[in-house]
Order: sequence, then C-alpha cells, then structure tokens
Amino acid sequence: VGLECLNFLLENSGRLGAGVKYVLFNDRKIFNSNQPSVFDLCEKYDIPFLSSLDDLLEIKNFDILVSVQFNRILKLNHISKANQIAVNLHMAPLPDYRGCNQFSFAIIDGVKEFGTTIHRLEEKIDGGDILFEKRFPVPDDFTVSALYEKTLLESILLFKKNIGNIISGIYSLTPQKSFTGKRKSSFHFRNEINLIREINPGWEKEKIYRFFRATYFPPFPPPFAVVNGNKIDITPEWIRENIGFIN
Repeated sequence: VGLECLNFLLENSGRLGAGVKYVLFNDRKIFNSNQPSVFDLCEKYDIPFLSSLDDLLEIKNFDILVSVQFNRILKLNHISKANQIAVNLHMAPLPDYRGCNQFSFAIIDGVKEFGTTIHRLEEKIDGGDILFEKRFPVPDDFTVSALYEKTLLESILLFKKNIGNIISGIYSLTPQKSFTGKRKSSFHFRNEINLIREINPGWEKEKIYRFFRATYFPPFPPPFAVVNGNKIDITPEWIRENIGFIN
C-alpha cells in the first residue's frame, strides 16, 4: 500500500501541485518479493530517503507528512514538523479497530462491516480526527487474507481520491470521540495475534473455523492446536478432515 500511494504521488505531482521531498520507510517484502519496493521507487525518481525518525527532525520547511502503514510510533516532535498537517492511512475503521492485526480481530468479532481511514496524526495511537473514510460489507465466510486484500484495494482508492483534497486543505476533521456510543472502539497490540493463534479442538465447529479464518495467512505462522501434548498446525487440510467444511 505504501508503494502504491507513493507511486501515485510521484506520477501526479504536477497535477497535485506538490512534490515528495523525502521518504522514510521500512523496506519489507513479505507478500511478493518480485515486486519493486519503496526503495526501488525512490531510486527511480531520485528521492532522498531517511534512515531513521531522528533524520526527520532535521528536515526544515515541509507542509504535509503522510504516514502509510509505517511500523514506528511518531511522537509529537515528529508530527509537529509538518507546517500544515500530518496524516495517517490506517487500514481499518476508526475508532473500531485501533492498533495492529485489525483484520484478524474483525473476523473473530464477526463484523458485518469493515473499512479504511485517513486520520490526523496525534500522539495517541490511531486516535486523531478523521478526515476521510470508506466502509464496506464483509461476507460471512471472509478469510483474513481476503479481508486484507479488500482493505488494501479500498485503502489505495481512498488515498488516490482524497490526497489532492488534503494537499489543498479541503477537508473537515471529525473527532473520534464524537462516535462514542455509536461505534465499537477497540485497541490491539502487535503481540496479541499470538494469543488467538491457539485453537482448542474442543470448541464448537463454527468457532474453530472462525478462528482459523482469522489467523491462517501464509506466509505468517499458522494457527495451531495442542493434542495429547503435541503441537499441530491447523491447515486447510486439517479443517477439511476435522471440521468438514472450508471455503
């Protein structure tokens, strides 16, 4: 998603009336190592890249800071460097799912609706005012990978549709607290995923399948069960043999 958003900014800088001055990134290639990375894109367009958040503090006179799925927490001294606004693309609805692994917990919760959000960066993680959002229905049999792919697509579309408005200052700010009592609100830490990967074979079939759909996402470690003291991976084959249905 970071690659797609950055590429859109670079290809449309003239029309948008804004150029990219620097890029700070985590150059991970988890899902498709054959695709170019943000690093490759920076080299192509000769965009200087920063090695750490400390380097960000040395930059002077830039208007907008855009965070897209960045893996570090920005503090107030980083956020306040932007003359106009600092925004974050969060691939989940807010305040429903703040933090990490939002796709997995949404499936476990059995949500009928999910979404993606552009919000103002503040010190409180994923807690800033909402600028733009897109929500969409979630089919009952969705897997975590399917929800990720759908959210990825909708996030890119949301960014492309609204980054010009952000650059031009055409937006309204909706405090998340205004949704108190109207929307679910939760926060999940990165390591919580390890707590939901263990499946109890004694659960009802629906629960087993729901937790499987929420946590089976290659190339990440699969869910597992402990049977007679032995740890076994819960795979699609195991689900077919023991539950009797799988999408």
